[in-house]
Amino acid sequence: MENIALIESFSEFKDDKLIDRVTLMAILEDVFRNALKKKFGDDDNFDIIINPDKGDLEIWRNRIVVADGEVEEPNQEISLTAARKIEPDFEVGEDVSQEVKLIDLGRRAILALRQNLISKIHEHDNTNIFKQFKELEGTLYTAEVHHIRHRAVILLDDEGNEIILPKDKQIPSDFFRKGDNVRGIIDSVELKGNKPAIIMSRTSPKFLEKLFESEIPEVFDGLITIKNVVRIPGEKAKVAVDSYDDRIDPVGACVGMKGSRIHGIVRELGNENIDVINYTNNLQLYITRALSPARVTSIKIDEENKRAEAILKPEEVSKAIGRGGHNIRLAGQLTGYEIDVFREGAEEDVELREFKDEIEGWVIKEFSKAGLDTAKSILEQDVADLVKRTDLEEETILDVIRILKEEFED
Repeated sequence: MENIALIESFSEFKDDKLIDRVTLMAILEDVFRNALKKKFGDDDNFDIIINPDKGDLEIWRNRIVVADGEVEEPNQEISLTAARKIEPDFEVGEDVSQEVKLIDLGRRAILALRQNLISKIHEHDNTNIFKQFKELEGTLYTAEVHHIRHRAVILLDDEGNEIILPKDKQIPSDFFRKGDNVRGIIDSVELKGNKPAIIMSRTSPKFLEKLFESEIPEVFDGLITIKNVVRIPGEKAKVAVDSYDDRIDPVGACVGMKGSRIHGIVRELGNENIDVINYTNNLQLYITRALSPARVTSIKIDEENKRAEAILKPEEVSKAIGRGGHNIRLAGQLTGYEIDVFREGAEEDVELREFKDEIEGWVIKEFSKAGLDTAKSILEQDVADLVKRTDLEEETILDVIRILKEEFED
């Protein structure tokens, strides 16, 4: 009865966890063998017969009969007198199989068996979850907000699996409430101890790529190929697309009439500004397109050093650089080239660093970060625009303009 009751309780795990019969039998045998090792020092001479469906369990210990007084290994050998109590016609040298009852292991051992089983089944579950989500790395996934912490949002999927969305993998404008459905990609899966840590990301370029696959049928069907994706999460992104079918306009298909197709993606990404451009093997044309919405006059390319010099009209320079330098930075990441922007007629201009004796270095650096590295580039701007584009005070900017006018325009 003890065996049946114990196995029946073990079978509950099979039903709850949906473990297949073969796996449960292997786990049960492993648990019992560990208990036998603790009790008898070895388990090699034990046969364990388990039928978890019916609740059957039998443990048999196999020993060799030796003459009385010659037992050296009690777990491996049995004296002739003791053997004949089991079966009166045993002789020295014969094998004896004797059933071991669970109660013989002791109550503590039985409690430990159950605890060990729970641990093994959890370990099995965790291994399966790890394998399942490892195969899902880089794919779109949706889960519900369960708990919001300072450094992460904890999500649960339909099966109750815990998924972590760390703060640094959230779009800056993301705001979640308990019960919200959240979409992202499975970014990474790692085993921490025996528990899988499933990390979701909404900042990865792969997330944007998968959104295109999800929302734009031609991308899903393979008629349009996404060549590269770069992004500054929540701010700006550039996507290079191509099609092997000349009848398809890849940019038009991705954007849709009046932006109808891309609107859902933009909204999902917190109104991230997405530039979709046609990919081309023509490097000059590719870099020109990458700098859009700016119109480039000409480009010089240094393939050896992976650098490009773009010449633009003065009014196009700020567009090429973009707010906070986002546009030129993403264009460089998209093409793999470091891009420098120059104004037409720059030969008549003067580099800002030429004024380092009159203007402090950190001020020059602030202007440079905004793409303003020559005298003309600053003098052509309104003071209000310069305040917006830099972290400089208006008074500092006015001092710089005064110096430049005195030195450069005279």
